[in-house]
Order: sequence, then C-alpha cells, then structure tokens
Amino acid sequence: MSAAALAPALAEAARIVSRVAAGRSLSDELESAGRTSARAALVDLTHGTLRRFGRVQAMVRELSHRGKGDALVEALLWCALYALESGRYAPYTVTDQAVRACGLLEKWNAKGYVNALLRAALRERASLEARITADAQARYQHPAWWIDLLRGAYPETWESILGAGNTHPPMGLRVNRRKTGRDAYLARLAAAGMVARASGAHGLILERPVAVAELPGFELGEVSVQDIGAQRAATCLDLQRGQRVLDACAAPGGKSAHILEAEEVALTALDVDEARLARVARNLERLSLRAELLQADCTQLARWWNGEPYDRILADVPCSASGIARRRPDLKWLRRAQDLDAFAARQAAILDALWQALRVNGKLLYATCSVFPQENDGVIGAFLARHADARRLSLADGGEAQWLPDAEHDGFFYALIEKTA
Repeated sequence: MSAAALAPALAEAARIVSRVAAGRSLSDELESAGRTSARAALVDLTHGTLRRFGRVQAMVRELSHRGKGDALVEALLWCALYALESGRYAPYTVTDQAVRACGLLEKWNAKGYVNALLRAALRERASLEARITADAQARYQHPAWWIDLLRGAYPETWESILGAGNTHPPMGLRVNRRKTGRDAYLARLAAAGMVARASGAHGLILERPVAVAELPGFELGEVSVQDIGAQRAATCLDLQRGQRVLDACAAPGGKSAHILEAEEVALTALDVDEARLARVARNLERLSLRAELLQADCTQLARWWNGEPYDRILADVPCSASGIARRRPDLKWLRRAQDLDAFAARQAAILDALWQALRVNGKLLYATCSVFPQENDGVIGAFLARHADARRLSLADGGEAQWLPDAEHDGFFYALIEKTA
C-alpha cells in the first residue's frame, strides 16, 4: 500500500483494537468494517497488534510518562509500534502516518505525544528491549494466567507452544476426494504457480497463503480450506458405509463436509446458531454434499432427537480455542482463567446428553481446539468415571490425543469413546 494510505489504515485499526481491548470480538469488528481497498493492511495491523498485544502494551507503559491515557490514542500507539516492528514500512513513514492518523481520529492534541513516543521507541530500541524482557506478558505475548497454565501442563515444551501461538498460521487445504485426487490437485496448484506439500491423510499445506478465490476449483467444490489438525476428525471417527452419524456442534461445517467426503453415511449436522447453520448449508452446497440440518441445543434431546440412536457422534465442543489463538489473537486477551471451568461444565453437559443418543457399540469422538488439559483429558477422565459403559479407545490414525500447534497444524485434542453396554 502507498505511504499515504497507511494513516487511514492505522486510524481504523486503532478503532478496532480499542474496542477489542474493551471486550469486543475482532472478527465481529472486522466484519462491521466491511470490505475496503485497505482490507489487507487492516487485517495485518489488527491481527499483528493483538498477537503482540502484551509486548506493545509494555512498550507504551515503559515509554510513556503520562500513565494510562486516552484509550484510542493508546490503541493507535500499539498499532504503530507493531507496524514499526513488522518491517513492512519505513520507520519515518510509520511515525509520519501515525501522527496524521491522530487527525483522522480527531485527537489533534495527541500528535506531539504520538510523534515523541514513536521516535523514542526507535531511538531507545536496544535499551527498551532489555527493560521489558522481565515482563512475562511482553516476552511471551500471552496473558500471565495462560503462560502459567501452559508452564504447568507442558514443562518441557510450554515456550514453544507460546511461540507457535504468536506466528502466522499455516494454510491447510482438504482435497474433495469425490471430485479430484490429491496428486491431481497438487499438479493444478503447481500450474497456477502455487507450491504445496502433502500433509495428513487428505490434506495439503500451501507454502504461501492465498485468497480463497485464487484456489483452482474452489467454487466447484474441489477443495476446502481446513487446518490439518481439524482434518483428523473424519479419520478418527472410524466411519463405515451406511452409518448414521451426528455432528453435534457442526458450524461452520468443515468437519461435516469431510465426513461426507470420506464415506457414504447418513449425516445429521446440528448447531444451536441459525446463522452459523446457514454457513454449513452453503459449504455443503458448494461441495455437492447433502446432510440433514437441524437447529437446536444438542443438550436438549427432546427438541431434536427422534430416539433412533447414532452409530457415530462427533462432539466438537465449544472451548477456549487456545489451540487456534494465532488465528484469533483477540481470544488470548478476551479469555479469563475462570472461563475454563465454565467451558468444562458445558463440555461435560454435552457429553452426558449425547451419550444417550449413541447406540451400544457405537463411538463418540470428543474434539476441542484447546491445549488446556482442563478441557481435554480432565473432561474425558471425569466422563469415564461417571459412565461405567464408556471405554476410551486408541485413535484410528495412531496419533496422540493432544496435538500442539506448530508449523504444520493448530492445536487439537481428540478422544474416541465406545459405548459398551
């Protein structure tokens, strides 16, 4: 983007980030902002700032002599500091455009302050780094409670998990085997100048992310965007032709679609949110797949279940989403430690309800995109203790239950449970 276009992007990013800091969802705020010519810059500035939120906050605190100031001006400084460190723009450009953004935000009196603080950040770069290193939130760019939980759960790897959470996520693809093969699609990507490698049973990872519209055959349903970790669900369900399958928390429909691509089954896709269920319908239509769609809370069996048991149930339950924090960097700062107890209670209620709808010898796959044991082995261990007719099985792909985020995939947890009586 041109240097002159950076000021409007910084101003809009500051508005969005300030609202996220006050408790709003980043995705909702970006959706409200709509499509603009500076959309790519806006996404980069907001996501980049929130990935480094602990760091840029600490930098402003260290450099400012005003104490906590105007929320919008602080958000502008956070975004500008990210822009300086991103290397995407010349330092003088960021400083100049951040000052111009003050006017766009009607914060004219803050121009001198913003200019001085950004120049100090550049001038004192080395000493500033040393001064904020002791701040764990600045160093690891996650909330202190999040850091402490991971340190306790993963004493050998907690730092690498936090590091992965600050990176740009990989772009995983799932080839629709009903329409094309993975090798054939790899060749199409190569012909379009896109480099990819095979990963997982049916997946690909692009060397460089692209807009969905650029993917060959996307509108024809030949491929979907889905993380490699998320693609484990269909494999681990141990599907067989003719089974009745329930995806109990189906939206936005990626796992439902993969199930239907993988095997000839009768699928019911259930979700509590009508708008999100509509997304499932659109995804299935693009892929030329069919399922029964039901809107209901999966724990309210009387409202949606006809009493005929399912052979397989996927319980992709609501969770902290700590395993996909790099895709939704606002979540790190919107979540609270006490939220995990609430999630675990909801997850337990979902499991207890769905267990009633599973036939004897049927299998339920519990899934989260979390790395916190409180939502994973903790929930499963308590469930097995409550249900004598439940037996935990090894996963069909032979992998570990907990996948931690890395360069190949996000963080996911899977547990397969058989109903024995």
